[in-house]
Amino acid sequence: MTMVWATRALPLACLLLLLLRRAPGAGAQGGEGFELQQPQDKVSVTAGETLTLTCIISSGSPPGPVRWLKGLGSGNQTIYDQTVYIPGVSRASDGSNTNFTIHIRDVCPQDAGTYYCVKFKRSVLGDVVLRHGKGTEVSVHAKPTAPVVSGPGRRAGPGQSVPFTCTAGGFFPEDIRVKWLKDRTPISAQQTRVTPGRTKFSYNMSSTVTMTLEVDDVRSQLICEVQHATLTAPLRGTYRLSQALRGDVAVTWLENGREMKVENISRLKETRQGLFKLSSVVEIKALEEKNESVFTCCVVHDSQAPTDSAGAQGSEGFELQQPQDKVSVAVGKTLTLTCITSSRGPAGPVRWLKGLGSGNQTIYDQTVYIPGVSRASDGSNTNFTIHIRDVCPQDAGTYYCVKFKRSVLGDVVLRHGKGTEVSVHGASLLSSPGLWLGMLLEKGLLGGLLVFLFKRGRA
Repeated sequence: MTMVWATRALPLACLLLLLLRRAPGAGAQGGEGFELQQPQDKVSVTAGETLTLTCIISSGSPPGPVRWLKGLGSGNQTIYDQTVYIPGVSRASDGSNTNFTIHIRDVCPQDAGTYYCVKFKRSVLGDVVLRHGKGTEVSVHAKPTAPVVSGPGRRAGPGQSVPFTCTAGGFFPEDIRVKWLKDRTPISAQQTRVTPGRTKFSYNMSSTVTMTLEVDDVRSQLICEVQHATLTAPLRGTYRLSQALRGDVAVTWLENGREMKVENISRLKETRQGLFKLSSVVEIKALEEKNESVFTCCVVHDSQAPTDSAGAQGSEGFELQQPQDKVSVAVGKTLTLTCITSSRGPAGPVRWLKGLGSGNQTIYDQTVYIPGVSRASDGSNTNFTIHIRDVCPQDAGTYYCVKFKRSVLGDVVLRHGKGTEVSVHGASLLSSPGLWLGMLLEKGLLGGLLVFLFKRGRA
């Protein structure tokens, strides 16, 4: 059966070969003497412009389309096809049988790559490649966005060093130059950082300069100058240094910690250096009941914390003593932390904090009950010593006694102690894994011994 099938299949194969030899495009029409010229080796174009790719073929060509492909092989992309309309792509000489030069409008960085002009010929198996050009390597240059200069998150004063950052993006190729100037004077900066952008063919840039602010800088500006191959003139980003120096001031008057509903007469004057002076006057009726009152001038300077100026009963002369530098306590015992304040001070609570800064933890607060923590002298206005019962290893850390004062913005820190470093030692023996293991082994050996003696006695 196998021999009969092979004998019948052999004429069919011969017939297929004969048809292929007689098919259109064979012999003199099959590519002999056919020429395809793709003269451009490399082409550079700027994003948004029109890319022109040149391809000329000879007139005596076999039937079959001409296409432009981006890349060769299985992953290629058809850019132009005689039989299909592709938006943004057009023929330079429409209708010509020899000139297959094309225009690609509004080029973007993703259009970078190698392009091939390909002549196909028709066969019984479909269109097959007859010849293709050597390839044209296209690079797309993209202009950087306008540079943006940003300053510090908070305003600073003269004599302080602050960073300024210049950013731009979306450019190609990656080579870019950055120059910083203060007014017209060049200043040195850190090395420019160039990182990949959102696409394969774009880059972003970041450059930072650190400078010390001066009084006269209120009238100066920083300039970030960006140069790139796509630019005929540098792009500039600016930042007025007055934005970094402290500026706007708001004044509020308080009587015994409460805002006064009276007319506040403020006068603002500009100095020759471009700085400002402000004076504020408030009128108060001289009444006997105000003899013990404390008047506070509260100044808020942009993002600065409030600055208070009070009389003799304000923060002047206020003292806070936290005498313990280090304290060591055993697990399960009571920890005592000592804090003594002077008797006269502004209104506001005293708290114990574990750590300072944004991540601190409130351990004691006059207004809130916290389990396990108690005052050594409950009700005292000067002794804020506390006891922390049943200490555990997690209680180790540095503790601060902090006096707050009330303001229109809430409680703000007036003064805090130097800190007491607490260490916790002597973990409970029962919490030791090694001890538990030893006890289990001891009981296991004892049990084994008893079983052995019991069996021996019966024997």
